[in-house]
Amino acid sequence: MADQMWVLVMFDLPVKTKMQRRAASRYRNMLLDMGFSMSQLSVYSKYLINGTGLLPILPAIKASVPPDGEVRVIRLTDDQWAGMYRFYGERQLGGESKPTQLALFDDDENSGSDDDFL
Repeated sequence: MADQMWVLVMFDLPVKTKMQRRAASRYRNMLLDMGFSMSQLSVYSKYLINGTGLLPILPAIKASVPPDGEVRVIRLTDDQWAGMYRFYGERQLGGESKPTQLALFDDDENSGSDDDFL
């Protein structure tokens, strides 16, 4: 699918006061609740099977930005994401792959027979 994409949310949020730290934590938790994963401290990523998947989550990302916070949302194609360079210290790491699909049905032989559903 040519529409597969990754969304990066990068942000700088003020954390000088207790109230600001709470707002920043709420923002991070909101992203996690929306299915994002932390890639780095202030960089969260999410894999989408198509570009329209961004439309329903973008308003929440925007509306939840704490006062004086700056947020950037970047869309990357699956090919761009796979072609990134990653380093840990001087060591180069391999590219990240897209997440596995959620299994809705268990194919395990021990999961019971079809008669269980009748």
